[in-house]
Amino acid sequence: MAFFNVLIPVFAIFILGYIGEKKIGFDPKSISAMSLYIMTPVLVFKTFYTNIVNIDYLYITVFALTLCIALILIIYLISYIRGYSIKEKCGLILGSVFMNNGNYGTPVALLLFGAAGFDYAVILMVIQTIVMATVGIYFAARGSDIGGGFKDTLGVVMRMPIVYGALAGWLFQVTGITIGSSFMTTIDLVGNAAIPTIMLVLGMQLAKISLKNVEREKILYAVMIKLAAAPVIAWGIAYFLPVDTLLKQLMVIMAGMPSAANTTMYAIQFNTEPEFVSVCTFVTTVLSLISLPVLFAFVL
Repeated sequence: MAFFNVLIPVFAIFILGYIGEKKIGFDPKSISAMSLYIMTPVLVFKTFYTNIVNIDYLYITVFALTLCIALILIIYLISYIRGYSIKEKCGLILGSVFMNNGNYGTPVALLLFGAAGFDYAVILMVIQTIVMATVGIYFAARGSDIGGGFKDTLGVVMRMPIVYGALAGWLFQVTGITIGSSFMTTIDLVGNAAIPTIMLVLGMQLAKISLKNVEREKILYAVMIKLAAAPVIAWGIAYFLPVDTLLKQLMVIMAGMPSAANTTMYAIQFNTEPEFVSVCTFVTTVLSLISLPVLFAFVL
């Protein structure tokens, strides 16, 4: 029952966004841009400013990047065999590579492992956010209507403020710069609004989708990659990392989380199969009600 209580706020926010879009009508692209360019950079700044960087950051970074690369290679292989276009390939990457270890994963970590697991989960969330803000945005821009080569796409990534928010937060921490309580309150308010805003945008996007137009084969690939392949590959990576058992278990469980809602925001912003990416996030979130208890039984 405690596990399902974790999910109630997630689905409640989805529903609020869905109802708001149906009854009132919003512009999800403008709202996602606000979250992408203002709220999320502030949240990342706050996290790096308030958390001390240690050796665990390095091992978790190695884990996150290795898992990301492995899943992308699988998608490249599937795309080659199935003859997917660049846009379809990038959409599949956005819909199945990145995990929702923020508003979903961190409460689950707290539920399963207590405070120690929650602290690790926060570190993983921050690093995963940076990976999504670089690798994820790269593929979102690569699959956009604008297109462009590697240099052009990399230029888009370099103009995104999330990485600079992380760098600024880290510099403030290591140099001992103190932020006044008034400014910190502003940072808390704006940063804390990022995740629920992203979830609302996903609910709005779901209200605009016709499931009849979604390719079921690609959805199946996304589900299998995210909920089945990812935790197996994560187990292989974690096995070779010199970290404690709790962190290894957490890595595997976090890898089995559903698709990240952030990627829906990227897909909307760059018009890289936003309907498909939104459905991937929603379907993997629903199916995680079945897959995660099974994963818990194997890992714990």
